[in-house]
Amino acid sequence: MAKRKLSGSEIIIQCLLDNGVDTVFGYPGGAVLPIYDALFLQNALRHVLVRQEGGAVHMAEGFARSTGKIGVVLVTSGPGATNAVTGLTDALMDSIPVLCLTGQVPTHLIGNDAFQEADTTGITRPCTKHNYLVKDVNDLARIMHESIYVAKAGRPGPVVVDLPKDILIAETFFDLGQKTQKKHKTYRPKIKGDNAKICEAVELIAKAKRPLFYCGGGVINSGPKASKLLTEFVQITNYPITLTLMGLGAFPASDKRFLGMVGMHGTFESNHAMHDCDVMINIGARFDDRVTGLLSEFSPGSKKIHVDIDPSSINKNVQVEIPIIGDCASVLADMIKVWKSMKLRPNARAQKAWWRQIEVWRKRDCLRYRKSKETIKPQYALERLQKLSKDRDTFITTEVGQHQMWAAQFMKFNKPNRWMTSGGLGTMGYGFPAAIGVQIAHPKATVIDVAGEASFLMNIQEMSTAVQYRLPVKVFILNNEYMGMVRQWQELLYGGRYSESYTASLPDFVKLAESYGAAGLRAQKPEEVDDVIIEMLNNERFTIADIVIDKTENCFPMIPSGAPHNEMLLGSEDEAEKPVSEDGMVLV
Repeated sequence: MAKRKLSGSEIIIQCLLDNGVDTVFGYPGGAVLPIYDALFLQNALRHVLVRQEGGAVHMAEGFARSTGKIGVVLVTSGPGATNAVTGLTDALMDSIPVLCLTGQVPTHLIGNDAFQEADTTGITRPCTKHNYLVKDVNDLARIMHESIYVAKAGRPGPVVVDLPKDILIAETFFDLGQKTQKKHKTYRPKIKGDNAKICEAVELIAKAKRPLFYCGGGVINSGPKASKLLTEFVQITNYPITLTLMGLGAFPASDKRFLGMVGMHGTFESNHAMHDCDVMINIGARFDDRVTGLLSEFSPGSKKIHVDIDPSSINKNVQVEIPIIGDCASVLADMIKVWKSMKLRPNARAQKAWWRQIEVWRKRDCLRYRKSKETIKPQYALERLQKLSKDRDTFITTEVGQHQMWAAQFMKFNKPNRWMTSGGLGTMGYGFPAAIGVQIAHPKATVIDVAGEASFLMNIQEMSTAVQYRLPVKVFILNNEYMGMVRQWQELLYGGRYSESYTASLPDFVKLAESYGAAGLRAQKPEEVDDVIIEMLNNERFTIADIVIDKTENCFPMIPSGAPHNEMLLGSEDEAEKPVSEDGMVLV
């Protein structure tokens, strides 16, 4: 194939295209102007202009999470790179494949405290899966291909490529017909699980009397096939299943075997089943502290199977009896094959008794709430949003706080990749830019950011991005004028001393939307909620729906920090009866 002399900037664009990338989220600056000039001279790669680099990474996360593709970010040196750090850490914690291209001062100025210089590789080393500093234009193509492979392979995560300006300008010969190098010399994640371990796990699953599938974001990261296989295996066994916050959608919420979300604000039945099960089948979850609660009391009587592609996640927090390193889809396929070939059957009598116990827990109706004719309860608003949007092609993002937990409880997901939230890092301001990224990827879909007013303010500047690109994103604000989760913890732990958790100077969100040429709606009474939701859903413009909710409503059920799974608070009356320990306060 013929070789052409290309600049570093042109090589970057060509490598992105060779890897199937069609969208980049970015913000220009001096160090990356050569790339922006190269972007100007082509039409194959779309660039979305953000308003702050942190928003760009969250957009890339939403894009990646909703498509299974890699999200690509382009930022300048110094503050451009440092603004991206929160998003990179978020992507690392939640295993989202993101490639972040950062500009850098010319190689001869590195280390001289040059204008807009920062030690980007040093700063991002702890918050990325891997990073590179390109020192030779001849290495650029290889590094670009490697970085995309590393970001997507194994447990996905963010990769930074730091690009000195002289590398972007320098020219070298590039083979336009070369095959994309999608491998890395040393990084070879184990895809196929150990067959002996799989057989041992399946035999244990068949013998279980009180089994529980506990599944997480690893199933979704593995791809749609993993979710289909998980659904098949659960249906074959007729065992109950619970999902983590990041795993919602990996198994249909409409299926009777689904017990709801597990963890701090999970359902009564899922948490009690987790505590009392005798065999726990962990597929793609990492035993997060918000799930395990008090470690010494975490599912004390169970034997645990843990399937994960990341070896470092196994036995990190919880010791397991059967560890299986491998891709969720591959391991699930092998498990089903072994189950069928061995003609295994569940223990029918034990299974019947286990489901009877689960139904007893279900009858507690842990998501019930006191309805009101005067004020809008957040749970009611989300119930109506779920009912009125369920027949649409809907994607939900959230910010972080009470509204996030209510959304996880009341929004129902029957497909993977429909739920985007910040789980591990808990990043306020995530949801709105993530929704923009989702809308870019799915222009005809209904994309809704379930927001709190405080979280929405974190990245409110991206309204300009949504309007510029005519994106019909819907922002559904549950507005209680408080940082709700902070207020709830202050009520529970600090005697109702609401230190700096009240927002005293909120904008008029309706007028704010209108000032951008967008649509602004408001509901202040329960009878107004349906009309506002219907108008929001039918509007073809960017829309903010300001839902004025009960200011004092708390999020239940809840496992207080430092408590085991079977000691849940179901309402405010339990708060007084079961005060949180000092040890628990430390864990909030």
